[in-house]
Amino acid sequence: MGEAGTLGGRPLFTARVNSNDLKTIPFNRTHLSPNELGYLTEAVGQGSTSGDGPFTGRASALLGTMVGGGRTLLTTSCTHALEMSAILLDLRPGDEVIMPSFTFVSTANAFAMRGAVPVFVDCRPDTLNVDERLIEAEITPRTKAVVVVHYAGVACEMEEIGRIARRHGLAVIEDNAHGLGGLYRGRPLGSFGCMATQSFHATKNVQCGEGGALVLNDAGLVARAEVIREKGTNRSQFFRGQVDKYRWVDIGSSYLPSDVLAAQLTAQLEAFGAIQSRRQAVWSAYHEGLADWATAGEVSQPVIPDGCVHPAHLYYLLLPDLDNRQALIAHLAARGVQATFHYQPLHAAPAGERYGRAAAEGCPVTERIADRLVRLPLFADLDAADAARVIDAVRSYEVV
Repeated sequence: MGEAGTLGGRPLFTARVNSNDLKTIPFNRTHLSPNELGYLTEAVGQGSTSGDGPFTGRASALLGTMVGGGRTLLTTSCTHALEMSAILLDLRPGDEVIMPSFTFVSTANAFAMRGAVPVFVDCRPDTLNVDERLIEAEITPRTKAVVVVHYAGVACEMEEIGRIARRHGLAVIEDNAHGLGGLYRGRPLGSFGCMATQSFHATKNVQCGEGGALVLNDAGLVARAEVIREKGTNRSQFFRGQVDKYRWVDIGSSYLPSDVLAAQLTAQLEAFGAIQSRRQAVWSAYHEGLADWATAGEVSQPVIPDGCVHPAHLYYLLLPDLDNRQALIAHLAARGVQATFHYQPLHAAPAGERYGRAAAEGCPVTERIADRLVRLPLFADLDAADAARVIDAVRSYEVV
C-alpha cells in the first residue's frame, strides 16, 4: 500500500472512460505462483500421481504450521472435509448441529447426510458471523456440536463460543474455508475447534482448482480420520509398516486428492506471503477509497473487530436494500466490472426447511444481509489500475 489515496504509488481514482474500450475485470482470477508449473511437471514425472505422495506431505506440513500445528489431512474439497468431520462425530439421525444460516450449503449438507438436523442461528449484523449470543438458547439434549464459519476470514467470537461448548459438552468445528491466515487474539483460525476444515477451491486465497483439508486439533481423532479418508481401510497403517495387510475396518470414502493437486497447492502455500500482500493491498484500497462514498450513501463496509486479523479473502458492501444492491451490480457490469451477491439463507431454502430447523425467532438479520450484500473483484493479480477502475465505478453509482 502506498500513501493515502494510492495503491502501490498509483492514484486510486481514474477518469471515467467508455467501458467498451476496457477489458472486463472478472470477479476472480486464479494466481499462478512461481513454482507451480515446475512442481506440476515434477509430480507427473515422479512415476505415481496418486495421493499421499511427496507433495501431499509437503503441502500438509506447510498447512499444519499455518493453522497452529494440528495434524492436517488433504482432501478433495472442503465439503469432503466437513463430511469427514460429521463421521468422526459419530452423529446419528436426530442429533442436532448448530450452525449459521448465512453460509454455503456444504456446511449443512455434510451433517444432514448423516441424518443430523442442522439448527440454523442468525448472524451478527457487524461481522456477519454466527451470533454467539443466540447459540445457547438453541441447545437441546440432542445437540452434539457447534459449527462456526469465519465469514470473509474474520474470526467468530471464539472465546465465548468455546465457553458455551465446554459448558454443554459440545464439539466445535471450524469451517475455515475463508480464514486461512486469519487470527483471533493472536491464534490462527483453524486452531480453536477439535476439527477445522479448509478450502482450496479456485476462488480461495490459495488454491489447487478443487481441494480441501481436515485439520485435527484432537490427536485422538487422527487414526480414525486416516481410515475414513482411505475408503474405510487401514491402508495408511499398512504403508507405515504397522500392519501386514490393509483391510476394510470402518466406513469411509475416497477423500484423498491426487499428488498432482498437492503439487499445485504446495507451490501456492509457499507463495502465501506474496499472495496475501497483494490481496491486502487491494482490500485496503477498496476500504479507504470507498469510505466517504459509503458513509454518504448509508452503505456498510466490512467490520474488523479488535483482536482479529483478516486474510483479505473477500471485500463486500452492504447496500441499503435489495433494489440498490441489484442496481449496483448492473451498474458495475455496464462498466466492465463483475460483482456478485453471496449466500442465500439456508433456513429458508427448500432443503433447509426439509432437513433443518431455524431458531425460534428465525434469522431476520441473515435475511436482510443476503438481500443487501455485493462482493467486489478481489484476487492477487488485480493490479493498481484495475482496482482504481473498480473504485471509480462504485463511486459513480448514486444510492437511491
